[in-house]
Amino acid sequence: MTKVIMIQGTMSNAGKSLLAAGLCRIFRQDGYRVAPFKSQNMALNSFVTTEGLEMGRAQVMQAEAAGIEPMVCMNPILLKPTDHTGSQVIVNGEVVGNMSAREYFSYKKKLVPEIRKAFQKLSEISDIIVIEGAGSPAEINLKENDIVNMGMAELVDAPVLLVGDIDRGGVFAQLLGTLMLLTEAERKRVKGLIINKFRGDKSILDPGIQMLYEKGKVPVAGVVPYMDLSLEDEDSLTGRFAGKAEGVIDIAVIRYPRISNFTDFHVFELLSEVSVRYVTSVSELKHPDLIFLPGSKNTMGDLKWMRQNGLETAVKKMAEKIPVCGICGGYQMLGDSISDPEQVEEGGTIRGMELIPVVTKLQKEKVRCQTRGRINKLEGVFCVLSGLDYTGYEIHMGQTKEKEKQGCFWKSKDASEKTRVVFSGSNPNVYGTYIHGIFDQGSIAPAMVQALARKKGMELKTDVLLDYQSFKEKQYDKLADTLREYLNMEEIYGMLREAHLE
Repeated sequence: MTKVIMIQGTMSNAGKSLLAAGLCRIFRQDGYRVAPFKSQNMALNSFVTTEGLEMGRAQVMQAEAAGIEPMVCMNPILLKPTDHTGSQVIVNGEVVGNMSAREYFSYKKKLVPEIRKAFQKLSEISDIIVIEGAGSPAEINLKENDIVNMGMAELVDAPVLLVGDIDRGGVFAQLLGTLMLLTEAERKRVKGLIINKFRGDKSILDPGIQMLYEKGKVPVAGVVPYMDLSLEDEDSLTGRFAGKAEGVIDIAVIRYPRISNFTDFHVFELLSEVSVRYVTSVSELKHPDLIFLPGSKNTMGDLKWMRQNGLETAVKKMAEKIPVCGICGGYQMLGDSISDPEQVEEGGTIRGMELIPVVTKLQKEKVRCQTRGRINKLEGVFCVLSGLDYTGYEIHMGQTKEKEKQGCFWKSKDASEKTRVVFSGSNPNVYGTYIHGIFDQGSIAPAMVQALARKKGMELKTDVLLDYQSFKEKQYDKLADTLREYLNMEEIYGMLREAHLE
């Protein structure tokens, strides 16, 4: 029988995703077929599987750690916030529609059969499934009809590891308070506590660990140190948006209110002497070497936001001297216009930034596909990309068409597929693409950075420009090694061996 274990947290950003990924890696190293699972994920960072289905990137990261291909059954429900009170609801990789929080709260219990089917499909190919919860299991207002924390644990009879974040302070109150707010049946499911992100001398913590056991009657399964890792995190509370100093090559990413798939730029953060700064104002923009307009869950609204705070004018002026590249929603913004006849976002038509001669019409049907191709001959600073192969995926609500026959196009090898990347012939500094993940494979990102360096009369050491995939594999191994050292893996394997709760 497939064994299961679940990671729940005392709050968001307690470290559930990374700990789940680390356990996936450990079980894989120990010879088991392992897979991640999260019944419901709320995130704007998403991925498209080989079947053309959409899922959260946290489970993609965990699947990589487990050494298996991401499948939508690992994340059957994905919520993509559209505003403060509503989300686009995606079930089994396909859009169901937009719902308010209240509408979804009433609707979610209907999704239990879909969760069961997805979990069953995953259990047929796995020896162990590592389940991740969401937020906290003690959120009283969300416990009714819960499908992602204790409700999920009960659904599949999973033992639970409860994780608290000591780096933010109050970890003892976090852990004990959570246990106190659980029902007796739920508390019995919690088989171990984990103190995460610890810095300092563990011996000083020992009296607190003893007190946790005395008051909570649940053993501490490990004290995990703060880890200096560079892996994708949940988008809601990422630390990547914090202010950073400018590097030798300085890249600015416009951080709109509804920024999505900023994982596209992770590879640049790993390159030597490169800084990636997420900016929200003209004063923060400063003097970058490259500007990215990332994806957006509300392209029209975020373009209006740029227009109102002056960033649009500043970016257009800078495009006369430095490269500006739009990804997905950012690509749509760079065109002449965006129309929304079907009320996908805000309705009506809005003028674009008029930097690329294309027009976009938003449509209710979402484009979801993986793609690969080869970059045609380019001019300008990024001419070094000519002839390079690329891979990636598309997720967007809209079609973009050429307004004029000008510019240079990067096309897919499959002649039946539409143009994937374009840059304006009138301004070779401006680029746009629908392809997420285009920088992750091969030498595209290093070549872009080297081109920017040469423009400044510099030469970077190309031997330190990394293979991104190999780098991530080493990070997963480092994560697993750390967890083996600081978690009681014998106890955790004992939890897996339990067929039923006592």
